[in-house]
Amino acid sequence: MRGLPPAELADLIKATITYEATHHAFVTRYREPIIGFLAADDPRFAKLSQWTQIKHWMPADLLPDAQSVVVFFLPFAPEIAHANARDEEPVALEWAIAYQDTNTLIGEITTLLGEVLSQHGIRSAAQPATGNFKQSELRSPWSHKSLAVMAGIGSFGLHQLVITDAGCAGRLGSLVIDAKLPAVQPVPKERCEYFEFGTCIACLEACPVNAISEDQPLDRRACWQQCHKNGAGFVDIGKINVCGKCAVMGPCTLHSAV
Repeated sequence: MRGLPPAELADLIKATITYEATHHAFVTRYREPIIGFLAADDPRFAKLSQWTQIKHWMPADLLPDAQSVVVFFLPFAPEIAHANARDEEPVALEWAIAYQDTNTLIGEITTLLGEVLSQHGIRSAAQPATGNFKQSELRSPWSHKSLAVMAGIGSFGLHQLVITDAGCAGRLGSLVIDAKLPAVQPVPKERCEYFEFGTCIACLEACPVNAISEDQPLDRRACWQQCHKNGAGFVDIGKINVCGKCAVMGPCTLHSAV
């Protein structure tokens, strides 16, 4: 039979993501995933190119007849964030491994979801967790972060990471499907203490290359160069570009600060 009722489909997707986040073969451990849904015809998609300052894909660019977008956040276990917060430099091995493991796991989750949904006649398409950006702009035409904010599972912090109710220490993934999900317009919620109260600049102070500023956009080039430099120290675990210092030094690391 083609498709599932939206609520039943949502439960299936949530159960699959949650199961995979807790039953995997990787070293990295996670807290409970945060999952949101977004209608493919949400009018905010038309504004994404303006917001991201690059030609942003529409859901239909990934999947003809797209109807919904699934966005999920895999929050790292506390000890991973704590390990990376121990020193200003270098990047903790635990954090580098978590970055690599989670990018791979997100790919496995979206592949498995595609297989599960296909059994109900539902098609899907996904982009990788990282690497799908243009080197010239250092911006992605499919922004998992922007989609997460649109779906209401998080909000941007001063560091331009997405702060969810489980914090910002983790990784985002997304999936486009050609079936309807119960997407609800989220109530805006500020989760960054800097934007809400002007009281926290922990991420700014933690950045080793001063890429974060109170009055200037994120210096993406400086951030990328630092991540690339750090990655050279972890060639034994894969090709990664990693830092995360801005994600582990503040009150928004493991939970919503506001």
